[in-house]
Amino acid sequence: MPPRTAVFFHAHPDDEALLTAGTMAMLAAEGHRVVLVVATAGERGLAEMEPGEALGETRLRELYESAALLGCARVECLGYGDSGLSPKGGIAEERPDNAFIDADTEAAAKALAAILQEEEADLLAIYDPAGGYGHPDHVQVHRVGKRAARLAGTEIVLEATVNRDPLLRLLRLAGRFYRFPPEFDVRTFESAYSPGETITHRVNVRKYARQKRASMAAHASQASGGDSDRTLAVMLKVPRPLYRFVFGTEWYVRRDLPPGTRLTHPFEMMSGK
Repeated sequence: MPPRTAVFFHAHPDDEALLTAGTMAMLAAEGHRVVLVVATAGERGLAEMEPGEALGETRLRELYESAALLGCARVECLGYGDSGLSPKGGIAEERPDNAFIDADTEAAAKALAAILQEEEADLLAIYDPAGGYGHPDHVQVHRVGKRAARLAGTEIVLEATVNRDPLLRLLRLAGRFYRFPPEFDVRTFESAYSPGETITHRVNVRKYARQKRASMAAHASQASGGDSDRTLAVMLKVPRPLYRFVFGTEWYVRRDLPPGTRLTHPFEMMSGK
């Protein structure tokens, strides 16, 4: 396969580590050009330090470290404000003036499209319509990314996601033996991510588990803070042999392919190639 260019568009630093790091490392190792774009610096994320400019600077440094570990050729931040974790970004008055969820979709899409055109990108990775677990900035990534791909004429648009079918089964099974915190509602996952029948790409990234784990570890600020163990901290506690199995697949949905399509590489089924 000749070298191609893939742009991965995420909402905040560390999102790339959770959903697409293995695919990014794989493509870079195969000789493709991998570009990482984030909408925000993640300055309102949970961490030991106070939210704000200092946290944003720290998270961007962590992003560059993660990108280097994955073999990215370029990293860009669109410069929007982190909308926060609350549904719909919380109270508007508490959000920064340039919060990503308040951004004009067309203007943001044009900024991303400019990068796609400059890179002559063959592929853009975004999120599914649910934004994964519903984070407002993730939903905005989906909207902005879809529009940017149309503006730039980018052929392949992949929606990074998780197969929610086995996830739901696992959570329901765990609920029989473990009492989840009151604020944790398993039913919310019934509309999170994507059902297995819609997933078109199941990418085996076990060979790149070391890079994926290192990418997660690079985001040290997001492994602490809050009242309980953070997602990254929990994932990094998984023993290495088990980690390779649990996190060895990354899932994507490509909407222009017929139902039932089953592919294993992001660049499969490029038109005329």
